[in-house]
Amino acid sequence: LHALAAKAVVDATGDADLAARSGCEVVKGRAEDGLAAPGSLIFHVDRVDQDALAAEIYAKDSPRFRELIRDLRERGEWPFPYDIFISVQLHERGTMMINTTRLCGVDGTDGRSVSRGMIAGRREVARLFDVMRRHFPGFADARIRSVAPALGVRESRRIVGDFVYRVDDLLAARDFSDTIGFSGYGWDLPDPHRPSHQPMHERKVPMPRPYTPIPYRVMVPRPVRNVICPGRAVSVERDVLGPLRVQAPCYAMGQAAGLAAARLARRGGAFRDMDVHQLRRDLRQAGAIVDWAGEA
Repeated sequence: LHALAAKAVVDATGDADLAARSGCEVVKGRAEDGLAAPGSLIFHVDRVDQDALAAEIYAKDSPRFRELIRDLRERGEWPFPYDIFISVQLHERGTMMINTTRLCGVDGTDGRSVSRGMIAGRREVARLFDVMRRHFPGFADARIRSVAPALGVRESRRIVGDFVYRVDDLLAARDFSDTIGFSGYGWDLPDPHRPSHQPMHERKVPMPRPYTPIPYRVMVPRPVRNVICPGRAVSVERDVLGPLRVQAPCYAMGQAAGLAAARLARRGGAFRDMDVHQLRRDLRQAGAIVDWAGEA
């Protein structure tokens, strides 16, 4: 074993692993019980008759097949805890990504829990695919092309920084002078026990605008000075994780964190003392979107 000293560390684990192990303040899951949103094991299928699939979707005006799933459950042929079916075309017609499985009770910070989730997920993929071929239009001749090599974890640890992005900030359409990117995603953090239920939707909480600014400060933990955490481990109130945890905003945060780390490695100091105006200029020059229309 050996150690390498680093002037700047980017913890892009998604689970705040490095931050937590270095003594930064973190929380996990929801406040009342620590439970997290369900995980997923995505798989790809091909040989799908997309014309038949589309015809059924448009005829029933049901892109997620809620009515069919309800009928299958009543007949005892839908043993799963979720109520919707999600399929997306990939690079060519007839090849689909299936983002339907929901695995409750997985702790993304516990290797044994993740392993159990993978085992359960592979078993569930096989069961779901059998139901798809028998009951879902267009999938009768489909085959499984690949199963994800890793479990999709929506939520685990979050850092607690000097600034915590709260739902009230989002609802007030607050802008930030240290914005390093945007999310165009909505509320999406399923209930830990009810995978197809979105608490913010059930409470009828509207998104105030079609984009959510991402302030640099959400990536900065405390008290360690030279660690930064882009991705879904950011310093936010739990429901704000919904629009920020997905890939596009994580790309934006990763780019900003990488540039910030390079500046820190060259010049020293702490991430919390970063010249964010210069960082925003660097991002702008690199082609990143850090200003919304009408902003300076």
